[in-house]
Amino acid sequence: MEQEYYSQGTAAERWERARMFFDAKEYTTAARILDGLVAEVQEQVGLRLLLARSYYHSAQLRRAETELRTIVERDPVEHYARLMLGRTLERQGRADEAAPHLRMAAALAGDFPEA
Repeated sequence: MEQEYYSQGTAAERWERARMFFDAKEYTTAARILDGLVAEVQEQVGLRLLLARSYYHSAQLRRAETELRTIVERDPVEHYARLMLGRTLERQGRADEAAPHLRMAAALAGDFPEA
């Protein structure tokens, strides 16, 4: 019965519901809604990115990493996904792996160090 709530309604209704939960800092609930939505509409970067953010904020770091790697694989110049992937890896104590993603995110955002 509980699972029905997460999959109830149109894709647009579930997207709005997930955003509402995310904005209310109910990240686990947002992730549960978005997980099914991403499975249905796999090519939508915005959905996958919000799912990754929901996982990140609910400390589901491996799941966040998986979603972010999928985004970066499909769109290597998606700078926010690169930034989040770097932060996710850092949060897991994997600073060496994070560094190239953080540098790439900064370059893609036009944030170059002053010489």
